[in-house]
Amino acid sequence: MTVRHLAISLTSLALMLSAGCSILPENDPPTLYRLPASEAAASTISSQASAGQSATRRLGIAAPEAGYLLSSSRIVVYPENTRVNVYEGARWHEDTPDLIQARLIDGLQQSGLYTSVGSDHLPSDLLLLSELRHFQSVYENGRPSAVIQLDVQLVEADSRASIGSQSFRTSSQAADVEIPAVVDAFGRASDTLVEQLTAWLSKQRTDVEPRN
Repeated sequence: MTVRHLAISLTSLALMLSAGCSILPENDPPTLYRLPASEAAASTISSQASAGQSATRRLGIAAPEAGYLLSSSRIVVYPENTRVNVYEGARWHEDTPDLIQARLIDGLQQSGLYTSVGSDHLPSDLLLLSELRHFQSVYENGRPSAVIQLDVQLVEADSRASIGSQSFRTSSQAADVEIPAVVDAFGRASDTLVEQLTAWLSKQRTDVEPRN
């Protein structure tokens, strides 16, 4: 190649880059998924409200504490006993702790156990603190299952005095190995988690007259 041809090539490349063109391949953006919820689960949660108590207290729900992978929007998968991976090209539409917080708020708003349910940034009488221990797809015999474990503690908002604590673990097998089926399995496991949490909270006798 002559010096003139080299100069022309470099000039053309500079013009392409200045115009916003790129000769490098671009990665496709990941598909974003919401956490599905079933109408049947909502009906079950509503029926679990305690008929013998009047709701007089407000509940704040904090986003769960979580480790490195579970603090992100990645959809985590355990393909084998000792391997940890994430699904390529797929993410939750928000970070997992925020995803769980929103699901708990929605479910407990429907329960009728409290006068109001919101995030821990809003005024409240009680706080639900938690740690997300597991939120991943686990392969067993070639089939993935969504596994969730959430350790919770109910405390007084002002004093942080503990009222009770519990660990919940749920799972649901996916219909197949495709990501949409795995996401549906996470939705069912989350429905069960909210149902179990609602039943536990209804037994904590937290709906007493607030202090003046």
